[in-house]
Amino acid sequence: MTLAWILFTIYLLGTSYLGWIGYKKTDGFSSFAIGKGDMSPIVVGITLAASTASAATFIINPGFIYVDGLSAWINMFLGTYSGFMIMLIILSFKFRSMGEKMKALTIPDWIGKRYLSKDFSLYFAFINLLSFAFVVLLVGGISIVMQKLLGVNNITALLITLIFVTGYVFLGGTYAHVYTNVFQGILMIVVSCAILWTGIELMMETHDPGFWEQISQKDPNLLKLINPEGKLFNDFFSTYVAGFFIGAALVCQPHILTKALYVRTNKDVRNYIIVVGVVLLLFLLLVSAGFFAHITVDPAQLIDPSTGEFRQDLVMTVYLANAFPDWTFTVVSIVLLAAAMSTLDGLLVSISTITANDLVINLINKFSKKEISEEQKMKLSFRVSHLVLIVIAIMVFVVNINPPKLLGIYGQVGVYGLVLAALAPLLVGVLLKNSPLKLLWTSSILAIITHFVLYFYGNELFPNSGFTFANPSVTAVLSIILVIFPTLVIAWFLNKKIIENE
Repeated sequence: MTLAWILFTIYLLGTSYLGWIGYKKTDGFSSFAIGKGDMSPIVVGITLAASTASAATFIINPGFIYVDGLSAWINMFLGTYSGFMIMLIILSFKFRSMGEKMKALTIPDWIGKRYLSKDFSLYFAFINLLSFAFVVLLVGGISIVMQKLLGVNNITALLITLIFVTGYVFLGGTYAHVYTNVFQGILMIVVSCAILWTGIELMMETHDPGFWEQISQKDPNLLKLINPEGKLFNDFFSTYVAGFFIGAALVCQPHILTKALYVRTNKDVRNYIIVVGVVLLLFLLLVSAGFFAHITVDPAQLIDPSTGEFRQDLVMTVYLANAFPDWTFTVVSIVLLAAAMSTLDGLLVSISTITANDLVINLINKFSKKEISEEQKMKLSFRVSHLVLIVIAIMVFVVNINPPKLLGIYGQVGVYGLVLAALAPLLVGVLLKNSPLKLLWTSSILAIITHFVLYFYGNELFPNSGFTFANPSVTAVLSIILVIFPTLVIAWFLNKKIIENE
């Protein structure tokens, strides 16, 4: 425990120093939101990979592989990675070049300027509040690891996390986020290799029966391409289709796509996408620890002593405790905390800047009788973004005192709602010259409604459908198929008709 506190303190000091450097680079709201366009593509690539591979990847998702096996691995690794990288390539180049011309600072700002509609920007600022669910997920995941690592209770872990991360984001904004993420990302790369090596050793050293044979003996369904008894990944759709489309949609998260605005040229965009492709592949492979845990973890270790219930979100931390000596486990656990914090700080930057610039300022412009100059707007946005950080920290603390049972599911439901709303406007805005605003308004609203209705009431409305409505990725992809695909087709035909008539 003493070693854990020493290493954690060193990590806090190192990250705080980088946050201070970020503070010295930040001289206004624009640099707080997206920097000054002077960042190296390697730095942005590592930052983006670290931001994408969150607490869910490192701490929570291995539990889904432990429960559902190969079908969950196909969804969360193969499907998510391929969908994410393809969509990142499709959107990033034009998003950057158009954003530069429009001087956009956030995704709602970009959408509002692209469609010449402040109301559309305001709408997306409200929708962005769904990111709060993901912040709750991240802070809850950090607390799980911190309690086991430092021997503190949930309240103490929450206070340490929120005061520390909110503090350095409060000071340095995007620069603090990027500098700390590079530090955290390098630590994550080293530890990811170490964790994956333990699994490779297990596979090489496990004999009579072998590694895969032992898993099959526990439950043959764990190694089936589709697990018919799986809780969330039990058919072709949830295993193969959902993962790909969800991976693609996740690019539309504000803290992901806005990385394109951190650099100055499309050549830089290309270079950071290459870096992301390599580093993210390594990070996402960590879900394989769900397989490794079947060999080394006693199921009794995954039972919550206070409730007697199985806790799949403990799979990764218990596996690491069994796989490494105490001192190594301590080092690895510190890096798991870094992994979660690397996404948390990016989310806090995006939520605070969007709420300030696109929600509060837009509302002031809409209802105030006095005109506010651009300089006044930037100064006010800067102050409001700091206030928002404090409010979010307090709200997340309150929710996580009694956290939702399945943190991973809780976070996914909100995040998927957010990206579904933005998916059609971003794709149409990037790919098509002429964009029908009413169509995109309708699509965005219907996509969210479809997702939430199917998730909460799907089993009642369609009891014999065969879809796993308890899996939010399934309801999100159904929303993509039922709403977003038709929107893209209609928008393409309307765009073609306008071009022909010109």
